[in-house]
Amino acid sequence: MRDDGTLDDPYAPSTPTADTEDGTSAERTTAASRLRAYARDLTGRRRAQVALATGVVCCLGLAAVAQVRDETADAATRSGSPSSTELAQRAEPQGASRGLDRAAAPSTPAAASSTTATPADPDTTTGARKAAPARPTKPAPVVGLDEDQMENAEAIVRTGRKMGVPRRGLVIAVATAMQESNLYNVASGVLPESQDYPHQGVGWDHDSVGLFQQRSSSGWGPVGRLMDPEFATRQFLTALEQVPGWERMRLTDAAQAVQVSAYPEHYQQHEWRATRVVDSIVPAGR
Repeated sequence: MRDDGTLDDPYAPSTPTADTEDGTSAERTTAASRLRAYARDLTGRRRAQVALATGVVCCLGLAAVAQVRDETADAATRSGSPSSTELAQRAEPQGASRGLDRAAAPSTPAAASSTTATPADPDTTTGARKAAPARPTKPAPVVGLDEDQMENAEAIVRTGRKMGVPRRGLVIAVATAMQESNLYNVASGVLPESQDYPHQGVGWDHDSVGLFQQRSSSGWGPVGRLMDPEFATRQFLTALEQVPGWERMRLTDAAQAVQVSAYPEHYQQHEWRATRVVDSIVPAGR
């Protein structure tokens, strides 16, 4: 029992709470807690604001850098400097585009019109390709001839074709050369000057020279010219074409009309071989 005459409260605290003008201690504790919470909240807000401000500054900085790069790229383009895309394209292998199917149609008409062929990238489309001309093949020797004889036979045939002589005339000329010189370009031992020209042997039949053993003294031409297989062939074929009806004559008769040989029948034996030679040089139908 207290002195003021009140009953003691068994459940009251043993130490009375002291009141002050600022409030009880519990109230002070509550206020302090609120202040700390407010301070924490304020600190968090400030941090968020600082982070937000930092983010904004970073974004502005990135935008400024991007703008500077764009301006730099535009300036480089205007000045003719290659862009990064162009550099990447240049870094690709030069032959990469070559492997593409050129038969595929371009995606747009503009792409088709802008595609041009250059020496480094030739146009290989079907319309641009041209078949390379067939190179003439050198016929192999036939009927027992060697290389020199075959070359002389080719010279006779080639000359006759230039002159437009029929095939029959080519056979007569080759057969005549087979009889007269065995298809060799022969110089004369009687005419030393004939040996100054390319020749494949020396004969002693008067002053006869060349494939057809023509004589300069009989008016066939200068010795040097008669040693030329083409000239000698022209002289023989020109004389043959002046023989009336030579195309219908036997080979030996046509040859004899030009050569006036002491052995007129000897030319006939060479007809089949001469025919084979001409056929090997100029196939039938050409």
